[in-house]
Amino acid sequence: MSGIPLEPVYGPDDAELPGQFPYTRGPYASMYRSKLWTMRQFAGFGTAQDTNRRFKELLRSGGNGLSTAFDMPTLLGRDSDDPLAKGEVGRAGVAVDTLADMETLFDGIDLGSVTTSMTINSSAAVVMAMYIAVADRTAVARTTLGGTIQNDILKEYQAQKEYVFPPRPSVRLVTDLIRFASVELPRWHPVSVSGYHIREAGSTAAQELAFTLANGFAYVEAATAAGLGVDEFSPRLSFFFNAHIDFFEEIAKYRAARRIYARWMRDHYGAADPRSMQLRFHTQTAGASLTAQQPEVNLARVAIEALAGVLGGTQSLHTDSYDEALALPTEKAARLALRTQQVIAEETGAAHVADPLGGSWFVEALTDELERQAEQVFVHVLESGAGSMLEGVLACIEDGWFCSEIADAAYRFQSKIASRQWVQVGVNGYTEGDDGKTPILYIDPAVEDRQLERLAEVKRSRDDDAVRRCLGRLANEAADPTVNLMPALIDAAKAFVTVGEAMHALESVFGTWLEPSFV
Repeated sequence: MSGIPLEPVYGPDDAELPGQFPYTRGPYASMYRSKLWTMRQFAGFGTAQDTNRRFKELLRSGGNGLSTAFDMPTLLGRDSDDPLAKGEVGRAGVAVDTLADMETLFDGIDLGSVTTSMTINSSAAVVMAMYIAVADRTAVARTTLGGTIQNDILKEYQAQKEYVFPPRPSVRLVTDLIRFASVELPRWHPVSVSGYHIREAGSTAAQELAFTLANGFAYVEAATAAGLGVDEFSPRLSFFFNAHIDFFEEIAKYRAARRIYARWMRDHYGAADPRSMQLRFHTQTAGASLTAQQPEVNLARVAIEALAGVLGGTQSLHTDSYDEALALPTEKAARLALRTQQVIAEETGAAHVADPLGGSWFVEALTDELERQAEQVFVHVLESGAGSMLEGVLACIEDGWFCSEIADAAYRFQSKIASRQWVQVGVNGYTEGDDGKTPILYIDPAVEDRQLERLAEVKRSRDDDAVRRCLGRLANEAADPTVNLMPALIDAAKAFVTVGEAMHALESVFGTWLEPSFV
């Protein structure tokens, strides 16, 4: 603001620079000086038509990426007319049952010119097949599709618990999509390895870092075991981290993540392409840090957390809305969340210099310590898998180690709040304030009725013989682990097979997973 000329990066001439291995200071040399992070706002509620309107409002407000939240039945691979879905349709996200819903969801939006993120895991391959089918039916070339599908099933067993099938066939589905995308979808990220939900479940920053990277390395091993060369698919892998409230620790976490990933990809997995060693990640501010008490204070929390993501070098960012501890965000709250990113980008100067906190004694020490703690975790996982990160992760899921580690960390932090060792404004300190009623988004129960009517109409009008053929093919191919299931899923989507029907066909072969009880 004062007219002081700025260098693109600061530090001694012989020090690591952004864009140089091991990428501690950022994956790209110029960082935000050449391209800002993608401002991606999470949206999804009610019917596909409701969410389509919200998508268009976010794009009009200056967002440049869409991020889709699905309702609980869709996340768990159940249709809206499933008895277990009653009361949950369209509540926590948008209801998607068939290709018809996916077409409505993106009606009037050019899939070749926007990037789309979809947060879904157990039924990710089924929903991704529908997205590809929309592109095919609207003459959008698959090679132009850009975006990310979360498709990270391992963290579901560790933290979020939205799984359907046992771990091993679930990893097969993840690998099938990685293999398919490496050929058909060169601009698509087929898995977003997510630490976000691990942190939301109560882990420490070091656990989030270590568990997430261990899962990422497990997928690398699964893909190479399926016959892919590491440099064929690794450039399209992406990661998803939490931006919690401990400002400097979060920045150090991102820097340590890049450094660890680069070294492991080169030294353990033989990556030669620099893009295979460059960890790229999305960040979302911490839902767990939001409070129902004095919810407007969440605006300050979100701004601080978002700034940590930017100073840590994120490639895309979602800012939570201040009312999300109470309900899905209202349109006004979502717009304020987006404006928070725009203020950081346009008014703070944070984007003018790459890695502006690099060289800080505090940040560098935190970066080193988080790397050390992560490497300790890797030792345990590798020992559990007899030298394989994939087998180690699966073993630590099956024996409950991840769950117990996260539960212990969550208990320790909650104890700090209870004893006021950690002050949470409005919760255990500074409790006097405006706790008046905050306007929240209301989901009319009629949404469920409309969705059920729509689903019934699709079922009446589709070709039942084609549906039966597609489901038979899907079950047959699921029984052969050498077959990639994505082509069968895309054909099923085009025949208007429902999410639940496709998942049931896979379930008939894969079975379901019931988490063991752990003492």
